[in-house]
Amino acid sequence: MNETKDNMALPTELRSAVTAIKQAILQSQCRAARGVNREQLSLYFGIGRYISGHSREGYWGTGAIERISEQLQRELPGLRGFSGTSIKKMRQFYEEWSSVIRPPLAVESSVIANRPPTANDFAQQEDSLSGVSEIEVINTSLLTTYRQPMAAKLDAEEFVSISFSHHIEILNKVTELDERIFYIHQTYLNKWDKYKLRDLLKADLYHHQGQLPNNFAKTIPATRSAIRAIEMFKDEYLLDFINVEEIGARDVADVDEREVEQAIIQNVKNFIMTFGRDFTFVGNQYHLEKYGHHSYPDLLFYNRELAALVVVELKRGEFKPAYLGQLSAYLRLLDAEIKKPFENPSVGIILCKQADKSFVEFLIQGYDNPMGVATYKTAEDVRKVLPTEEELRKVMDEDTAARIKTT
Repeated sequence: MNETKDNMALPTELRSAVTAIKQAILQSQCRAARGVNREQLSLYFGIGRYISGHSREGYWGTGAIERISEQLQRELPGLRGFSGTSIKKMRQFYEEWSSVIRPPLAVESSVIANRPPTANDFAQQEDSLSGVSEIEVINTSLLTTYRQPMAAKLDAEEFVSISFSHHIEILNKVTELDERIFYIHQTYLNKWDKYKLRDLLKADLYHHQGQLPNNFAKTIPATRSAIRAIEMFKDEYLLDFINVEEIGARDVADVDEREVEQAIIQNVKNFIMTFGRDFTFVGNQYHLEKYGHHSYPDLLFYNRELAALVVVELKRGEFKPAYLGQLSAYLRLLDAEIKKPFENPSVGIILCKQADKSFVEFLIQGYDNPMGVATYKTAEDVRKVLPTEEELRKVMDEDTAARIKTT
């Protein structure tokens, strides 16, 4: 009997014990890995500071770093990661982040004293990257623009969770602080390997990134297609062809999503032009069936440029987490039953009245289907924020009276 069958044969209470212990082991392994990474970054940051303080100030002659590396190899046979090139990268790591991250104080003291750090210095230094209090963000005005998916500030846990190799890839390609934070956050969130990160840096994801909360970079394999999907969809759409008064509702909040859907069907050309010219309408309430279960996605399109089916789900109120699960099920069914072999994975968009982008961004990364969440406004919404004719006339009269008084 194999291991899976053995486990299934266990009594319920024992299976629960196995699950609990396994979860504890996996969490412990994850924490241990993060701890190792944090320690390594702290070490490299301290060494980088020491190397920078001596090599940049002219204390050492030409070729000193290579000679240090060679001697380290002799005294610590089998040591890896301390070639001359690697040590220079440590110096780069320190110099690029020295104005943002507090240095290890023990190493700082040894440099000020103009002596090499001892083993005791490194052993006694506190983990300078272990807590948010040890990371300072400067020039926060750079971080005011929302660029999804992005943290509002440099997060210590995210910073120490990605590898030194990831950091060097980012430092070699990016100079602006907010852009670096974007890639750190994105790498942490999507668990990119170094090569995926390199591809997206080359594709300049940051400057292509729209404001639509989405997981396209994670779920669309081809980098170019992911970038195009990110560019294609907006975070908010104006469906000004939907007239609440014609529908018969007293208020836009009373409009049911089915009524919005019917208004879109009647104005499908306008809707397609709102989304983009490469969309073709396939149908509404499109029938999907699997194992006797029936599903009906609201609107189904095909996008020529993405070579993918696109589902649009309409929701009249505020975003709810359950919407993502429903949309994910539709996409799974489409890919299994409708998608052609040469087409790309189907894409899903939720259109709702309101959505907290940060909350959506956090949740959507847990799904493996390409999805995004946008909001929409109708003509009634726009009219509500515009001044009335009476208000405009009052402002004009006040302005005229003020001019007469000054003359």
